[in-house]
Amino acid sequence: MKQKIISLIAVFCALSCTNNVQKIVKNEYGLKVINTKEQYQLTIKKDSSKKMVLLKNYVLNIIFDWKYASSDNFTNQVLYKNPDAFMRIEAAENLQKVAEDLAKIGLGLKVFDAYRPYSITQKMWQIVPDERYAANPAKGSGHNRGIAVDITLYDLKNGQELLMPTAFDDFTEKAHTNYSNLEKQVIENRAILINTMQKHGFIVLETEWWHFYLPNVEKYELMNIDFDELRKIE
Repeated sequence: MKQKIISLIAVFCALSCTNNVQKIVKNEYGLKVINTKEQYQLTIKKDSSKKMVLLKNYVLNIIFDWKYASSDNFTNQVLYKNPDAFMRIEAAENLQKVAEDLAKIGLGLKVFDAYRPYSITQKMWQIVPDERYAANPAKGSGHNRGIAVDITLYDLKNGQELLMPTAFDDFTEKAHTNYSNLEKQVIENRAILINTMQKHGFIVLETEWWHFYLPNVEKYELMNIDFDELRKIE
């Protein structure tokens, strides 16, 4: 009898611990943030469209320039270690179609940033607490939800980036999508990027020609799982 009681207590504790791990708790801003593998797996069990995948396994001719893995970014600090470009499967499949269209005209996609753990958004805000430059953690970012990507075009023949209005993370008026005091070729390059992305379901951020996201933002939870952990899951 005693052994049976001990066994029941052990089962109860195990179930209780599992439920606590799987429960998504709101943070200080009242936002639900997925912090564990178990929480993430529970969400994709309920909705498989929330699965996170590696873009390099889906997108043709994709290359990467990890600005946040160096100090060459607006914070002047190294924010990432061993990053990989993850997005929700819907975004990856849409980006795959973008890449297929671009390949027909000799162009490929270069990614600066995709999924970004929520803790990085918090760190960015600590360094530069200005919504003109960084996402406010009280709202979260499309990057934290796995549905935003920072991207440009490159020439498949020589690997060179196409000329765009500004460099990545330039927060001047020139980065706005309606800025017109530019060379004809630059305007055409920007239009190719924006039009192709929009054709396949992405929305461009009006103040950043490089930033695109899926429209159904609220469908996806904020995530704070690091790249190494996501690689293990994926």
